[in-house]
Amino acid sequence: MTKNQKILLIVIGFCMVVVVGLIAFNVFMPKHDVKPDDVQVLERSVQEELAEDVKQEEAEENNEKEYINVYFIGKNEHNEEVYKAVKRVYKADIDGSRIRYAVNCLMRGPKPEEQQKGVYTEIPASAQIINITEMSDKVVVNLTSAFVTGGGTESLYKRLYQLIKTAKLNTNLPVYLFIDGQRADVVGGEGIMLSQPLSNSSLDN
Repeated sequence: MTKNQKILLIVIGFCMVVVVGLIAFNVFMPKHDVKPDDVQVLERSVQEELAEDVKQEEAEENNEKEYINVYFIGKNEHNEEVYKAVKRVYKADIDGSRIRYAVNCLMRGPKPEEQQKGVYTEIPASAQIINITEMSDKVVVNLTSAFVTGGGTESLYKRLYQLIKTAKLNTNLPVYLFIDGQRADVVGGEGIMLSQPLSNSSLDN
């Protein structure tokens, strides 16, 4: 046997000893038990996390918004005609005072999507706001005569109640109705008496 062959046998033998040693180490050495706390698992999926984030953003956005209510007319679950309070997003720095914005929204009428749900107004489209004057002790809503003409007595009562309910909901000050610059204590062709300032009992005469 040559010297090189002897060296090769020694190297092979050494490698075998190392391999056997490693096998024996893995077999006989105690293994570490895996505990539940060692495994990191997400409580919610990515989709659930994203959905939660969207909900949170919507909640924060809704909390930041301010609304006013405007009264139109619609049907309840019993198909009975009722006055319906409809929300409008309100921004004081853009829309001015609550009462001014509310009356403007009332005169514009319900939106198309609200009309599709059966919401309507008795206020004629031809009726216009001349001005809304806000003072320290009262508010004067001055409308054109188209507000109190046409449609019959029942329609006039309904539009007056729409205005009364909307106005009273959006200011704590007394509100007075003027038509073409004159205080409207008697309105319509039938001579309906209107007690002022406006209240839910203004038409009870």
